[in-house]
Amino acid sequence: MEILFISHKYPPTIGGMEKQSYELVSRTEKIHKVHKVLLNKEEENVVQFFWKLKSRVKRILRNHPNIEIIHLNDGLMGYFAKWLQSYTNIPVVITFHGLDIVFPNQWFQKKVVPIFRKYDAFVSVSGATTQECLDRGFDKSRMYTVPNGVDHDLADLEVNEEEIRETFQSKFGIDLNQRKVITSLGRPVKRKGFSWFLEHVLPHLDDDVLFVMIGPRSKKTRKPLWRRVLPEKWIYQINLFLGAISDEERIMELVEQPNIKHKVVQTGAVPFKEVMGLLGMADLFVMPNVKVNGDAEGFGLVALEASLRGTPVLASKMEGITEAIKDQGNGYLLAPEQPDVWVDKIRTLLSKQQQLNVLGNQFRQFTLDTFSWDKMVKEYIEVFEEVIKKHNSPS
Repeated sequence: MEILFISHKYPPTIGGMEKQSYELVSRTEKIHKVHKVLLNKEEENVVQFFWKLKSRVKRILRNHPNIEIIHLNDGLMGYFAKWLQSYTNIPVVITFHGLDIVFPNQWFQKKVVPIFRKYDAFVSVSGATTQECLDRGFDKSRMYTVPNGVDHDLADLEVNEEEIRETFQSKFGIDLNQRKVITSLGRPVKRKGFSWFLEHVLPHLDDDVLFVMIGPRSKKTRKPLWRRVLPEKWIYQINLFLGAISDEERIMELVEQPNIKHKVVQTGAVPFKEVMGLLGMADLFVMPNVKVNGDAEGFGLVALEASLRGTPVLASKMEGITEAIKDQGNGYLLAPEQPDVWVDKIRTLLSKQQQLNVLGNQFRQFTLDTFSWDKMVKEYIEVFEEVIKKHNSPS
């Protein structure tokens, strides 16, 4: 099989979609002939990439007439490559991750989503995203669900925990050995529920608990001009579209509150091994997502990564998270936005310190047995083969 992959989400940029795209492309090309049109932000920006996209794809299609299928790695890619629907007879498959199908803009839902429905096949990363597509009139016979994988190497990644503890104490003046540590990982966008957790859960936990928030922080101290002049509705939609840090202002207000200030640390962006070390050293990992109109968690890759580090995961029972975390299999699924439920569960688990390691190891094994990038790629290949077979069959 000869495949053309087109994606604007790709390393060296870091993120869940970038990771999924990289694993799909790099592992597929080990077993099939692959051609690629990928954005490398170290060589060009997004505008340059989309400006040159059409000519690059046309050149590849001319030079490689045996390409049997084309894959677009998200909805935005699907919009900018819509010309493929009339340009070539090669079947095109598009993957949806969540926001790229539920984006709460009337023009998007009425004008862009119908373009998506014309592609030959659709893959979603979770059952929740599949349902969102079906609710918007997608053909069920062309719809496939393929969950993301996770790096098994993370389970055995060697890190210098003592060095990480010393670095942490030097930066923040806190000895991790003296605290019960809860971690989170990700950009501070509203759907992640970090501000909700700070406001409604952390104040009710014991003073020896430390909530370590790992993830990027904005370097800007002043709002950009567009956020100062545009209507709030537009700002909201732009933030969603760009994946912008949208919860930071509220988080900054909360972390200064006297009742929790001593119980929370924001690390900012840290090196990969340090992230993995902090995840593995923690007592618990939380993914306290909340419902946000027009936004959705497509999967829950960071929860799987924490699980592989042997840390019990507590996650909101909603959207694509339920595709990654199976209740009492590799974590606990809790009712979203129910403070008493979260507080009680955290207190119960932290009171059983000796059992946490056993629990973490059990959950890690479940994740290893259930999720892998190779499994994801195998399922994508099966989708591609089926789509090609349907395309070549007499109608």
